[in-house]
Amino acid sequence: MQSKKLKIYNTLTREKEIFEPINPPNVGMYVCGPTVYGDAHLGHARAAVSFDIVFRYLTFLNYKVRYVRNITDVGHLEADADEGEDKIAKKAKLEQLEPMEVAQQYASSYHRDMELLNTFKPSIEPRATGHIPEQIKLIEEIIENGLAYEVNGSVYFDVLKYNAQEKQYGVLSGRVVEELMSGSRELDGQSEKRNPVDFALWKKASPEHLMRWESKWSVGFPGWHLECTAMSSKYLGDQFDIHGGGMDLMFPHHECEIAQSNASHHTDPAKYWMHNNMITINGQKMGKSLGNFITLQQLFNGDHDKLEQAYSPMTVRYFILTAHYRSTLDFSNGALQAAQKGYKKLINGLRIASQLKYEADPEVLVDEKLVSQIEKSIEAAFAAMNDDFNTAQAIGHLFNLLKKINSLYTGQLKPAQLGKDVFDKLIQTFNVFITEILGLLEEKGDNQEALLKVIIDLYSKAKTARDYQKVDEIRAALKDMGVIIKDMKHSVDWAYEE
Repeated sequence: MQSKKLKIYNTLTREKEIFEPINPPNVGMYVCGPTVYGDAHLGHARAAVSFDIVFRYLTFLNYKVRYVRNITDVGHLEADADEGEDKIAKKAKLEQLEPMEVAQQYASSYHRDMELLNTFKPSIEPRATGHIPEQIKLIEEIIENGLAYEVNGSVYFDVLKYNAQEKQYGVLSGRVVEELMSGSRELDGQSEKRNPVDFALWKKASPEHLMRWESKWSVGFPGWHLECTAMSSKYLGDQFDIHGGGMDLMFPHHECEIAQSNASHHTDPAKYWMHNNMITINGQKMGKSLGNFITLQQLFNGDHDKLEQAYSPMTVRYFILTAHYRSTLDFSNGALQAAQKGYKKLINGLRIASQLKYEADPEVLVDEKLVSQIEKSIEAAFAAMNDDFNTAQAIGHLFNLLKKINSLYTGQLKPAQLGKDVFDKLIQTFNVFITEILGLLEEKGDNQEALLKVIIDLYSKAKTARDYQKVDEIRAALKDMGVIIKDMKHSVDWAYEE
């Protein structure tokens, strides 16, 4: 089923490349995680779900994946700049809390939301504040290699010197240093830099700065870009297979990571760079800094003026998967409502597939055309995943399989028309894709199956007794709960309303 090799779009080369791990079957994957100063929003969900798919599919392909995703709890200043207030410290002042209380509160809420979205936990989840010694050591190495300088207790990376000695700064994003220089201007508080394009490795803390550590240069804190280089190299080595994150991190964050790695270890940190695209609202990027974001909890409970209703975690996950991770995904109630229907169709299919049994019938011939259609759809679903994790296309092929499953359920098709091998492959592929690869779960309350069985029995008895008023009442009550009754030829069943 996976005869074709996996291809990944590498942002560094701007080409799809056959995935060849550095040390197979081991795969090292580092993904930039959240800065924990607020509740997770739909943009955070897209990054988490996108790389959860990568993790799941690589695991499905029998790779042994070490997935590292960091928590940023220091050093991320306002506007992603080298000046200004730390985002977490600012929140701490507003709420009259310790910065670590803020970080813990929002890290916990992030984990809660990621669990609701059924994303796998990373293998390792390091925090920036837990790796200050590693970051200080990294700065020392860069200084020793002559590519950083200290001014008034702060340390900056020398971009122009790096450009002359190591490699081109801007190799990932396509930015050109000369253009960055000509487009820059000296800002207040940045005059201590040799050049405007230089970036902070260590910042001397002002008296009011809450988060601070001792170093040989000053009492201060590490630059935002430094933590990922320090932690990825510690847990995955100086070079690893995949580095992921949102497209908004490509410049300057990931560009700076490449520069730091080459300046200290003389190697690019990752072989393949992957970036998920943005979620937009009316064509504008969704984000905390723009104030146009919708938190995941607001989505789940419908508590936002842009929401017409609440959307369940699996609906949100499915919505994200309906677009390729490198495509923009525009938020709308219509798109989420369509996702809700699509998700329920697949889950109804999953329920049906679990009920289907193969029955041999010597009087029924195998339909070779039907067999070919099913095998082509199965092959196409895996081909879509092998083509840079194209979940949108894979889902389209799953719906083709679902048509066959529904036809088997209604009796329009006989299992014997497929032959046992293809029947088993159909059911297994559908199950594996929905639950293992796409990570979609059936959302149901406690004792739902047992309660529905009781209600269906009451419905059947009322129908047998020709108590049509009771029949209609039960149908209407279940419909209000999003469940429809299906009168089959020899039985009564139920399904989620699509």
